[in-house]
Amino acid sequence: MEQEKKIRVAITQGDTNGVGYEVILKVFQEPAILELCTPIIYGSSKIAAYHKKALNLETNLHIIHTAEEATDGRVNLLECTDADTKVDFGQPSDEAGHAALCALDRAMTDYRGSLYDVLVTAPINKATIQSPDFKFPGHTEYIETCLGEGRKALMILMNERLRVALVTTHLPVKDIAGAISKEAIIEKATIFHQALRRDFRISCPRIAVLALNPHAGDDGLLGNEEKDIILPAIEQLAESGIQAFGPYAADGFFGSGNFNYFDGVLAMYHDQGLAPFKTIALDDGVNYTAGLPIVRTSPDHGTAYDIAGQGKADENSLRQAIYTAIDIWRNRQVYDEPLQNPLPKLFHEKREDGNRARFAQPRPKDMFKKEKPGRPEGRPEGKPEGKPESRPGGRAEDKAETEAKS
Repeated sequence: MEQEKKIRVAITQGDTNGVGYEVILKVFQEPAILELCTPIIYGSSKIAAYHKKALNLETNLHIIHTAEEATDGRVNLLECTDADTKVDFGQPSDEAGHAALCALDRAMTDYRGSLYDVLVTAPINKATIQSPDFKFPGHTEYIETCLGEGRKALMILMNERLRVALVTTHLPVKDIAGAISKEAIIEKATIFHQALRRDFRISCPRIAVLALNPHAGDDGLLGNEEKDIILPAIEQLAESGIQAFGPYAADGFFGSGNFNYFDGVLAMYHDQGLAPFKTIALDDGVNYTAGLPIVRTSPDHGTAYDIAGQGKADENSLRQAIYTAIDIWRNRQVYDEPLQNPLPKLFHEKREDGNRARFAQPRPKDMFKKEKPGRPEGRPEGKPEGKPESRPGGRAEDKAETEAKS
C-alpha cells in the first residue's frame, strides 16, 4: 500500500456569501499542505477571484473543468457554478444557496466515478440551499442519501481530546424524547464503536453514554428514559462486546472532565453534545460523518455571516478537517488491508471462539446507581481506569509541519 500517496481531497465551496472561500484560500496559502494532498475545490474561479481581491489573499489557483485534470502540487479549482453568481458578503440568498448545491452535486457525481479520495465541505446555509433537489436538514443527511449505499451516517464532532457522537441530529427539541429509543441508541453506538476501531485505530474503545434528562432522571423523578430505554441499551451493547458505560448526567460529566477517561461520548441530542464540545474545541474542532463509504469532514463552524468578507475568519478548523480526512483515509487502508483475504479458521480456533463466548464473564448490571454520599457530583459510577487508548501512527498535520520545517 502506498502510504505516501498524495490523496485527492475534494473541497466544496459552501455558501458563497459566508467565510467558506476565506478559510479555503487561507489554508492553501501554505505550500506545505500540497506535499500531503492534491486539493480540488468545487466552485467558481470568478467567485474565488472576488473573495481573493476583497480579502487581499494571494493563493494561486489552477483552473480545471474536470477532476481528471487536477495536477499534483497545485491548488486546483474545478468550475461547476454559474459564473454570474453575485457575492454579497454576510447576506443569505437563494443564489448563494444554489451555488453551494451545484458544487455539492458535482462532488457527489465525481465520487461515484472514483475521481477523488475524501470530501471536505465548507459551511452551507441550511435554509437557502433548500430546493426541489435538496430537502434535507444538512450535509450529513444529503450525503447519506447520495452515497450511503444503505448505510446509516453518524455525526461525530472531534478534536485531539474529545469525540462526541449524536443519537439524534437536526431535530426540534420537542421531538427529541420521542426519537430516543433503545434501537436507535444501539444502532448509533455500534456505528460509533466501529468508527473508533477502523477510522481511529483504537482496538478496544470505551464509550460514555449520556442521559437524556437532568441528573440522569433522578431515579425517575425527572423522567424514566434512563431506566426504561438508555440503561437497557447499554446493557445490550455490553453483552455484544461493546464497552459502553453510563448513563451519565451531561453537566457533571463535562464539568468534571470525565470525558478524558473515554474514547468517545454518545450524546442524546444536538446541543447536549455540541454545546460543551464547541466550548472546549471551537478553534480546532472537526465535524466527521462516520458510517459511510466516503470519508467526509467539515469545519465545526457555520457560514459566519457576521464576519464574512472582513478577513477575520480562523482557518484552523478547516485545516484540521483536511488533516483528519487524510488520517482517516489512511487508517482505513491499514485496517482493511489484512481483512481482504482472510485465512479460514482452523478447527481448534473455532472451538476456542466458542468457549470464549460460553465462559465469558457477564457484565455487572449496577452501572445505574444513585450517587453515594461523599462522591463528587458528576463522578461516574464504575468509571474505567486509565486514559483512553491513543491511536498509533503519525497524523497528517505532524507530517505537514515536519515537511515545512525541512
